[in-house]
Amino acid sequence: MAVAQLDQKQLSLVKETERRSEWLQAWRRFRSNKLAVAGLIFIVLICLMAIFAPLLAPFDPTEIIAKRGAPATSEHPLGFDDIGRDLLSRVIYGARPALIVGLVSTFVSVVIGVLVGAAAGYFGGWVDAVLSRLIDTLMAFPLLALLLLLASVLGPSLWTTVIVIGATTWARFARVVRADVLSLKQTDFITASRAVGVRNGRIIWRHIVPNILGPVIVLASLGVGGIIILEAALSFLGLGLQRPTPSWGLILADGRAWLRQHPHIATYPGIMIFLTVLAFNLFGDGVRDALDPRQRAD
Repeated sequence: MAVAQLDQKQLSLVKETERRSEWLQAWRRFRSNKLAVAGLIFIVLICLMAIFAPLLAPFDPTEIIAKRGAPATSEHPLGFDDIGRDLLSRVIYGARPALIVGLVSTFVSVVIGVLVGAAAGYFGGWVDAVLSRLIDTLMAFPLLALLLLLASVLGPSLWTTVIVIGATTWARFARVVRADVLSLKQTDFITASRAVGVRNGRIIWRHIVPNILGPVIVLASLGVGGIIILEAALSFLGLGLQRPTPSWGLILADGRAWLRQHPHIATYPGIMIFLTVLAFNLFGDGVRDALDPRQRAD
């Protein structure tokens, strides 16, 4: 038994060394992708803008200081919204809910998806059958319709939006994780862990989860942009954040009735949504290419 435990420790050390080497190579490949690096830089800038919004915003985003839809001036470079609030300040503050919903909902979705997918793939049998049917059922529902239903039942707010989106978008993570675990649990180091009596929970947490992080990270980085669009859609339809909270989706909704008279109200939040989603997609593409197993021999 002592020899088996020693072999297991040596095997774990070898796997950890290989994993570190793979992550280093992946980082080098990512750095060589200029579009992905540009996306990462933009994401960092948006995060800094959200964190330091009180310092960057020139005015209170809820204060009415001019007439409706007033044009841009030197002090107000983006003009004013539909009731006379400074549009630049509202766009800056609007980055906060977009990133909170995008990142926190993705984290919630990843945690649920990894737990469900790992349990389904590792235990198999009736556990796999039940969880797989749950995954299939969730993926069969139109996502936006499901979000609207849950948001209307729970009531609109920032954290309701986070919970609703996170609790309804985990199925794709679970499906990918389940497939990876099904193939991974047949490998020698998992068999060796079982042979020396390692508990199932420890095997899943210490040996299986670290080896499936690559695909999960790729899916998560690609999914943040989609979740930001979902948050904007819910706010646009009145079931996300509520006025007067600055939100890109709310600003779009406010500017909808004034597209002909004051098109700038809806233009700037639309541009921010577009650029932010594009940045996350470019970043996700770069992560996917960097972690692609077919490129590890490069």
